[in-house]
This record gives sequence, C-alpha cells and structure tokens, in this order.
Amino acid sequence: MTVEAAVARRYAVVADVNVRSGPGTSYAKVGRLSAGAHVTISCQKSGETVTGPTGTSKIWDRIGSGRYVSDTYVRTGSDGYVAPRC
Repeated sequence: MTVEAAVARRYAVVADVNVRSGPGTSYAKVGRLSAGAHVTISCQKSGETVTGPTGTSKIWDRIGSGRYVSDTYVRTGSDGYVAPRC
C-alpha cells in the first residue's frame, strides 16, 4: 500500500444533504450534513441515480457505518470513483 492510500481523504459537502442508510433516497434518513461540512469517504457504491449540485451520478459515498450520501453533493474533483468500491 502506498503512503497516499493510507491517508484518508476528506471532501467538502457542497450543499445541505440528507444522509441515508443505503445508496438511494428510498433508504431511511439517518442524518443531515450542511454545506461546508467535510466527510471522509471509506468506499463508494453504485445506487440510485441522483441529480445534485455537481451533476448527475449513481455513485454513493459511504461516510460511516450505514451512512451514505450522493456523490453529487460532495466535491471530489471527479465524475468517477475516488475510493474503493463497497
């Protein structure tokens, strides 16, 4: 493993967003993040397609156990995956 891979990356949330228990809006709301918050993405999973502030994507970011946000609300600098797949 490289040194870069060992360091967790933190990303900015670009707009208020609900945190869900799974990768889609039909999953239970388990929290909320405000614009300007920072999250650590442990892995990413394909799920419901969402259109948000940074575009349209089916990528969901796992930010904790049972905690997901749509990648369209997180400024990752990429339209693709930036973390391992869940």
